[in-house]
Amino acid sequence: MEWQKYVWSFVIGGLLCTAAQVLIDKTRLTPARILVGYVVAGVILGAAGLYGPLSELAGAGVNVPLTGFGNVIARGVRRAVDEKGLLGALTGPLTAASGGTAAALTFGYIAALCCRGKPKD
Repeated sequence: MEWQKYVWSFVIGGLLCTAAQVLIDKTRLTPARILVGYVVAGVILGAAGLYGPLSELAGAGVNVPLTGFGNVIARGVRRAVDEKGLLGALTGPLTAASGGTAAALTFGYIAALCCRGKPKD
């Protein structure tokens, strides 16, 4: 059933967010290190062949967080190395993630134009 995909997306995405929040609250890890850990986890899951089935089960719940970004970069490197050789290790991540990166920068810039930042007191 279609609604089950939404439930799994919510559950697995929620677990990823909960794990990050627990790491922030209970460890001395900085948010930046946790985010890098999520990117690396996406690469490792993809290399182990586990990311595809997890993505089928959870959809956006696993693809939207940074685990999805790590997996996209790893797939881009793999594809580019197969096509271009060792040079693909440098160009693969740029071409694979360029659409999402460009969208994030564009929408971030638009949001910055529409909103006024306030300095902290």
